[in-house]
Amino acid sequence: MNEEKTKITKKSIMYKRVLIKLGGEAFSSEGLNIDPNVVDEIASHIIKITKEGVEVAVTVGGGNIFRGGSAAKRGMERVTADNIGMLATVMNGIALQDSLEKLGAETRVLSAIEMKEIAEPYIRRRALRHLEKGRVVIFCAGTGSPYFTTDTAAVIKAKEIDADLIMKATKVDGVYDRDPMIYKDAKMFGEITYLEAINKGVGIIDTTALSYCMDYDMPIAIFNLNPKENMLRIIQGERIGTLVDIKEKNQTSKDNK
Repeated sequence: MNEEKTKITKKSIMYKRVLIKLGGEAFSSEGLNIDPNVVDEIASHIIKITKEGVEVAVTVGGGNIFRGGSAAKRGMERVTADNIGMLATVMNGIALQDSLEKLGAETRVLSAIEMKEIAEPYIRRRALRHLEKGRVVIFCAGTGSPYFTTDTAAVIKAKEIDADLIMKATKVDGVYDRDPMIYKDAKMFGEITYLEAINKGVGIIDTTALSYCMDYDMPIAIFNLNPKENMLRIIQGERIGTLVDIKEKNQTSKDNK
């Protein structure tokens, strides 16, 4: 009887393989650039997703340690600034690996910049093999080239590993028609097309990343990381935050049912 009840109440999983984009700020707390307790909490929720049979890759940012774009605006040479920023993502990637493995997950950190003593070099086939074996794959060092954000790196990696969805965790609930921090009457979109997001100048994700999503038809869910349960809820098909995709395609699919 209990087994039958479990089968009835168990939620279905909507995606087989996902890429989670985490900003570096997600790892920090007051006074700490990397707070092990915060990272442990994030890791525990990633593990819950893997236990549902979902293959998980993670792309990490480095904003809690160093922002290349901001440093360049203050006078640092842009390539140098971006290189430091990419190194910051490696630090976060190793921190996430530590938390995941303490909690029993198998992981691999793959870096776009070779540093074989602490991370594997990024090789697409190797990344796919790790995912197929149930390991959490952590992508760091962005694209390995300056002038590209980790958002753009996430989209490229998601396409290369044939992910079903990009999940971009942020500090806000989703995409709004205007800045919700300034305008109290700002309205959040449940779903929006790539082109609409680009035309509205959505600041929560850079235009280059959105353009790649549109070119390669890669859906992206933009949501608030808090509560951390949001990650699993999205995997289970709940509409959390804003889904950026091709609404026309989805509408056609619904009309044909």
